[in-house]
Amino acid sequence: MPVAIITGASRGLGRALAEALAARGWDLVLDARNAEVLRKTAADVGAYGTRVTALPGDVTDAGHRAALVAAARELGGLDLLVNNAGVLGAEPLVPLGEHSLDGFRAALEINVVAPLGLLQEALPELRAAPSGAVVNVSSDAGAEAYRTWGAYGATKAALDQLSAVLAVEEPALRVWWVDPGGMRTDMLAAAEPDEDLSGTPTPADIAPAFVRLLDRRPASGRYTAAALLEAR
Repeated sequence: MPVAIITGASRGLGRALAEALAARGWDLVLDARNAEVLRKTAADVGAYGTRVTALPGDVTDAGHRAALVAAARELGGLDLLVNNAGVLGAEPLVPLGEHSLDGFRAALEINVVAPLGLLQEALPELRAAPSGAVVNVSSDAGAEAYRTWGAYGATKAALDQLSAVLAVEEPALRVWWVDPGGMRTDMLAAAEPDEDLSGTPTPADIAPAFVRLLDRRPASGRYTAAALLEAR
């Protein structure tokens, strides 16, 4: 069975992706900071009949990143790395002139440095896989200028550029950086608490776009979930 690591997997998009992959027979290594919620998610995902290893921890910790890759190796290797874990840097979001620099540094560490660190740890396994792939979860805030989204958007723009360079440096891998669009998640609710999210897609609505990438394996590049879901 193919094996994937998914960070930030206890809820939201990470959980939806875990469920979608488990339903297709993938074995999984799941990461999140909240151990109790992660264990519950892992139990639910494991009901699909696949092997699921839950490792609570902080992706900014090098030892935790090494443990994630070691867990994948114990399951047989690593075919897919999904860098999904992320933070806003401020909750609710604020204009750049008011943004905490400490919050921005924390967002850079979690949204940019940690994915690179995990990628470096995972590269030998991904290179050895018959069809190794990396999915970095991006955002339209990394490509468009939205008021109050500047700091978070800057981290996603940086992750996009890392992804683009990785695609050039590792041509044997598939590297996809994917903008899921707005989703009805705790993160979006925290970012803009006054917004009505009732009409916003759920992570379960968006997860099939990522599965389509795995089915079709298009060239490395930046994709939007909307375009992937519309493609026939």
